[in-house]
Amino acid sequence: MRVLVQRVLRARCEVDGAATGTIGHGLLVFVGAAVGDSDADAEWLAQKIAGLRVFPDQDQRMNRDVREAGGAVLAIPQFTLYGDARRGRRPDFTAAERPERAEPLFDRFCVALASAGVPVERGRFRAHMLIEAVNDGPVSLIVDGPGDGARTPTSAGAAGG
Repeated sequence: MRVLVQRVLRARCEVDGAATGTIGHGLLVFVGAAVGDSDADAEWLAQKIAGLRVFPDQDQRMNRDVREAGGAVLAIPQFTLYGDARRGRRPDFTAAERPERAEPLFDRFCVALASAGVPVERGRFRAHMLIEAVNDGPVSLIVDGPGDGARTPTSAGAAGG
């Protein structure tokens, strides 16, 4: 699984003119599932996000997680995180998990995050969503699940990065 995390002052998701999720300060988290991801991947990633220290402490250093900062998460299902645009002009989404398998993984991620003590609001799976956010910092991170590196090309191990 892969997430794009953005620290926000506020964020909102709307579907068909109605809000499906609204938060004040916290994290806007776009969540993508890859072919072969499991419940264990979703739970691992939820724990990682719950403990991610991206909020400032009294010295303005990023030393606090979303719980310590009194924040919440707005989780948005986002299969396009697995879009591969290296060739041609149209992204290839073959690495993204099929919707009927990805939706339970998204749900598992949200439940695990809530179980870790994080208030969670959600977008709606398979819906056209309008997302509003006021980024804080900005702080934006891509976080891959524990098994993602084996399925995705990376230059992390190459000399010079």
